[in-house]
Amino acid sequence: MIEEYFKSKELVLYKGDVLDENNFKEEFVDLIITSPPYNVGIEYNSVDDTITYENYLFFSERWLKNCLRWTKPTGRLCLNIPLDKNKGGQRSVGADLTVLAQKVGWKYHSTIIWNEGNISRRTAWGSWLSASAPYVIAPVELIVILYKDRWKKTNGSKRSDITKKEFMEWTNGLWTFSGESKKKIGHPAPFPLELPKRCIKLFSFIGDTVFDPFCGSGTTLIEAKLLNRKAVGLEIDGKYCELAKNRIERELGFFLSV
Repeated sequence: MIEEYFKSKELVLYKGDVLDENNFKEEFVDLIITSPPYNVGIEYNSVDDTITYENYLFFSERWLKNCLRWTKPTGRLCLNIPLDKNKGGQRSVGADLTVLAQKVGWKYHSTIIWNEGNISRRTAWGSWLSASAPYVIAPVELIVILYKDRWKKTNGSKRSDITKKEFMEWTNGLWTFSGESKKKIGHPAPFPLELPKRCIKLFSFIGDTVFDPFCGSGTTLIEAKLLNRKAVGLEIDGKYCELAKNRIERELGFFLSV
């Protein structure tokens, strides 16, 4: 059962499971920005990140369907996922989840390649200097852009805050910026503020509602609030809810008091 964990002016964090279709009773979302578990063995508190690939796809289908249910007709989804997976077998995660999202009703718009320069993804060279069994590992992730019913936004304030320079740079689908430090944030898989910042300014109007169903350390909520959007987060783990709450209060203290 969903519970309100933290609330301030136009920002609310809920503790609950994204797999529960009864969390929200209406279409309230303008833009979803999220990075679900990758199923690559990350040690979360409340999620098993080592399930079979078939179960992972079933889990993904369920949460994607719920998020579609909670999204407005002109709502959009920025889905940060890996290009592929090489632990426990080669899997085309990005392609599979993109197809799966369309299966449950999301419509495809485009894909942004995020070059985060994460060379730690390289776990093996395969056959050294030989064509017998080489491994190719790209240090990139995807941000798949999907939408519900129609792409053109005709609702909301219709006020944008993106600059000409930002628009020209960010509509180029190759984004290069560094990832976030796990040690600094205190979460095993945080993404940097730059990711939601770009998605929010490019794909939403001022005053829109931005939602993250895998809220983690609260990055999406912080950036949404900084950019004058309504922020809604959902997180299953109590420890991460507390982490997000403390981080929100620390980084948004002034904004929450005015």
